[in-house]
Amino acid sequence: MTVSTDLLEAARHGVPRAGGTDVMSRPVAGPFVDLAELRDVPGMSGITWQPDGSARLGALTTVAEAARDERLRAAYPALALTARGLATPQIRAVATVGGNLLQRNRCWYYRNPAFTCHQDGGDSCPARAGQSLYAAVIDTGPCLAPHPSSLAMALLAYDAAVEVHGRSPFPAADLYGDGSDPARDHLLGPGELLTSVHLPPPVAGERAAYRRAIARSEAEWPLVEATARLVMDGPRVTAAAVAVGGVARVPLRLAEVEAALLGGDPFEAAAALAAARCTPTPHNAYKVTLLTATILEVLEQAAADD
Repeated sequence: MTVSTDLLEAARHGVPRAGGTDVMSRPVAGPFVDLAELRDVPGMSGITWQPDGSARLGALTTVAEAARDERLRAAYPALALTARGLATPQIRAVATVGGNLLQRNRCWYYRNPAFTCHQDGGDSCPARAGQSLYAAVIDTGPCLAPHPSSLAMALLAYDAAVEVHGRSPFPAADLYGDGSDPARDHLLGPGELLTSVHLPPPVAGERAAYRRAIARSEAEWPLVEATARLVMDGPRVTAAAVAVGGVARVPLRLAEVEAALLGGDPFEAAAALAAARCTPTPHNAYKVTLLTATILEVLEQAAADD
């Protein structure tokens, strides 16, 4: 795929914008910030299928397209269900896959110009001593802002890869690291452009579910979210992938929950293992209960999926 030199140069010195649903609301976006428009870059949108059944999603593919594509829904139901659960129809129609993966967090301290924090060049996290109602409950580093990308969580469940212009595809998990860097929501450098997402060949017999716990009936950022992929042989789980979001600086794959499922543990016992990761603040202990309950719900829904 060819990306123009002019576009790359603009991206190095400005803020890349695709759908713009996040970048236009961030403190850095304003009338004096240069924006590198990406929407019309050729080859960066749409879903391409390979002979082995695997799929490539261009970074400019809209969330709505990923949610409604029938072949994608059949091959990668956890991803399609997650895309369908995002935001509102209006936002899904313009928000892009790449934009969702690279958006900045929603912490009210970072978004408020009256405060300074790790995210905007400071040396502290105001949420630690302040109001942490929506903060991360799994503490991976100095910053307590939960990662905002639901699609990233789903991609982790599929062991997906991402492609950045000029680099070979690499695991989606490496786009975020371990959450120990308090200043960054992703690890791309200035001028680097995410061009596509690569999904492995689909798994026969996969059952999947997605659920987000939110503070109002719709159009709300998740307090906790989870997705599960299961392959069943009668009541026995023969393959499992469980990922969660809204609870840590990075989207997380829960290997301990997956191992318990493969070992024959009841769903409730497997889901409860996630609580061992949690070190809540005085304000967000409720998230521990929400986390285990949401995991249990997606496991039960996936197992019941016909």
